[in-house]
Amino acid sequence: MTEQASPLMQNLRRLVVWFVASVLVLVASSIGLSRLLEAETPAVSLALDPLNVDAVIGEITDALNDTSSTPDLDALLAKAEGALRFDLVDARLYSLIGEIKYRQGEKDQANELFDQARKLSKTEIHALQRSIGHSIETGDLSKAVGEIDILLRRWPDRFPEIAGGMPTILSNPDGYQAVLAALKVDAPWRASLFVALGNARQGLDFANRLLLDLIGSGAPPKQGELSFVINGYIRQKQYEPAYRLFLFSLSDEERKLGGYIFNSTFEPVPSGKPFDWQVRDQSGMEVTFATSRDAVEGEGGATVRFLNTPVKSSALQQYIELPPGSYKISLIASARNLKLPKELFWSLRCPSGEIARFNIPEGTYNRQALSQDFLIGPDTCPMQFLRLETATIADSWRFRYVGTLVMHKLSIERLPS
Repeated sequence: MTEQASPLMQNLRRLVVWFVASVLVLVASSIGLSRLLEAETPAVSLALDPLNVDAVIGEITDALNDTSSTPDLDALLAKAEGALRFDLVDARLYSLIGEIKYRQGEKDQANELFDQARKLSKTEIHALQRSIGHSIETGDLSKAVGEIDILLRRWPDRFPEIAGGMPTILSNPDGYQAVLAALKVDAPWRASLFVALGNARQGLDFANRLLLDLIGSGAPPKQGELSFVINGYIRQKQYEPAYRLFLFSLSDEERKLGGYIFNSTFEPVPSGKPFDWQVRDQSGMEVTFATSRDAVEGEGGATVRFLNTPVKSSALQQYIELPPGSYKISLIASARNLKLPKELFWSLRCPSGEIARFNIPEGTYNRQALSQDFLIGPDTCPMQFLRLETATIADSWRFRYVGTLVMHKLSIERLPS
């Protein structure tokens, strides 16, 4: 009897094994397909695998973010709490339940849930954002800045979402000190902060103060930060604080280059800041700065070498600030085989228009002195713009600039009234 039944039992066992294996393969396939679809079609993913927590989170998140309809918060809450039974340590679920409670008006309970989410994951993004808002609302600005630092170190692209709250934080002494402390350790969102403050009228003064407080610290102001804030003031036509920030930001060595024109001898230490020399790229010329000891034949200054092509617009420029009065602008220059089909000249402009110009002559010469008197009237020109430019309007090969110009010193002096 046993011998006759043995083949039958073996076949039955094979059938059971095949069936179980098929079921496991089907389950695995359903789970795998569910995982594949959970991001784009969470509802389909859930139909394939009702226990797919990621799909539950995706479906609830989509419903909460859908602005075209009002979500059924009670149904979403039941779904989130149901998923929580299968995964008690998923910070995202606590955060979602907290958001639903928040929208239902149960803010105290919501904040507890956000705190629980952050205990499980310090970088859970939604809980962090809600916690930042809550800390600002309750006036705990030091905590808010700490949370902002955590958020932006993990999610740097989220800075625009918190930028609007920075003036509120900075207007509070505790908040200001917390931000300053973060900048002193070179927080990775530092550059984004100065860009945001520099683009907002109400943020410029905070940016100015932060930069000044960073002078002498272990993380002093960067040239790009200073330039952005100074340019922000200029865009707002607040010329006095722009120039003052430039002066306060100078190092001891840079202060030696001061004057009505900063770095009038073209020492090779350009910072790119608006009240320092700015060199513009031009395809038809090369501009280099050199000290007297580094220059050929001991002739230091700014060397402009023209490349036998048309040259349009400016090469060197600098913002300056002159009070009302009478002045003389002077240039000491040398040239070698300089050919200028159109004028090459220094122009001094106010926002209302040009107030002085003097042309640079062609030819070959050594340390030739050029000058031009001009007047700054009262209340007409709060800031000036000095620029080396050509009179070429259109790029035409008939107007090719050739030769070398060396400008040893460009200075402005005030004349007796």
